[in-house]
Amino acid sequence: MKKVTSLVLFCAISLSSFSQSLGYEDLAILFSKDNNTGSARYNAMSGAFGALGGDVSAIKINPAGGSIFTNSMFSASLNSRSTDIKTNYYGNSTTTQEDYFNFSQAGAVFVYSGYGNNDWSRFAFTFNYSKRNNYNTNIIANGDNGFATFTEFPLDNGNPKVQYTNTDSQQFSTSYSGELAEYNFAVSGVYQNDLYLGASVNTYELNFSQQSFLNEQNNDGSGNVLNAKFYQENNTLGTGFSISAGAIYKATKSLRLGFSYQTPIWFTEINEETNIVNNDGFLGDTEIIASNSNIIYDNTTGNNFPVQVFSYKLKTPAKTTASIAYVFGKSGLISADYTISDYQKMKLSGDDFSTENQFFNNELRNTYTLNVGTEWRFKALSLRGGYHYSESPDANAIESDNIKGYSYGAGYSFGNVKLDFAYQNKTNTQLYDFYPQYNQVNAADLNIDNRIFTATLSINL
Repeated sequence: MKKVTSLVLFCAISLSSFSQSLGYEDLAILFSKDNNTGSARYNAMSGAFGALGGDVSAIKINPAGGSIFTNSMFSASLNSRSTDIKTNYYGNSTTTQEDYFNFSQAGAVFVYSGYGNNDWSRFAFTFNYSKRNNYNTNIIANGDNGFATFTEFPLDNGNPKVQYTNTDSQQFSTSYSGELAEYNFAVSGVYQNDLYLGASVNTYELNFSQQSFLNEQNNDGSGNVLNAKFYQENNTLGTGFSISAGAIYKATKSLRLGFSYQTPIWFTEINEETNIVNNDGFLGDTEIIASNSNIIYDNTTGNNFPVQVFSYKLKTPAKTTASIAYVFGKSGLISADYTISDYQKMKLSGDDFSTENQFFNNELRNTYTLNVGTEWRFKALSLRGGYHYSESPDANAIESDNIKGYSYGAGYSFGNVKLDFAYQNKTNTQLYDFYPQYNQVNAADLNIDNRIFTATLSINL
């Protein structure tokens, strides 16, 4: 049975009734997001490769980009992310700082000549693996909202029961872990030297978990204190696929135009295992201590850990990208991608998700993303930079909720071996409403700052 969900959007975080974990609307949005990361060259130019190609990661945007290569090659990348999240809650400010390191990308392109075909001069088969999204995140909030939600001690046999309606404090923490891995399998070709066409099949592996903890302290005004500890956990696994097609056209020797379309990701099976199930009236593991009682209430006593297993399907937004690039001979280039994502057409299925699907249609908006990048070559040395802007899907989002970022990097060619490095910075704000069922409680304000460093080794084959 599906847990009751809230209609409070936080662009990836909100809560269901008496639940600190993500609701299904929020999970759907979270699993739809793309951090748009790849090789160091790709990241240094903010992913603006729709009309360029020539990088293994570029087939994520436009599968026609594989046939830009004139020789076969392999690349692999390591990635380091540092994330600061500043949480403001009822006048209290708390900052978490975490560092994450992972193997983020690997791919290869195999280039073949047209074998005497005058129209098709070159073909390429490209494979790329990347982390579409790394979910590792920690959030902490502390404060006193003045509104008690745990007001009684369950083992109090008095009539009436003691009411703990005066608040002392609330502490909340949540941590995410896991990733959404993306595998691109593309084929492309060059037609009459000026038109590059390509298509790809993309598969996805989802692994996500969340652990949330709430500690609420209240008192009865007579010196008695109630300390409630509430824990929730859910683990999610899923698989999906999408199809992409695209083209790059050399309008002139220097001007390139690109267009690509990626279908929605169809997650054909998402399996969730969670303790968010009714356990003696609480949706999670609960321990409550009353200062005027010698007994501790614990709904997990006797190894009582009920879990719920639930399966569903998800269709994410489709993406359409228009691109343009101008190449200054062998000296440098500038490029831009404009992508539209139709969040309003997201869909959950496998149970009665009518409320959630209505939410997508009414409370979300179709978004645009702008990526701009440039590269300049000085013999074996290349210098790069870029800019990224991505709208929040929340129809009521403020400007600071949109993700903004810049990037820069450098690469050096040693002949058949290349080393590339990139730095990215992305910032945005969000709301975290961990009491969404109570209008009396305000959401916490989050200021998020992500800094990403990528190193890539490329080898011509």
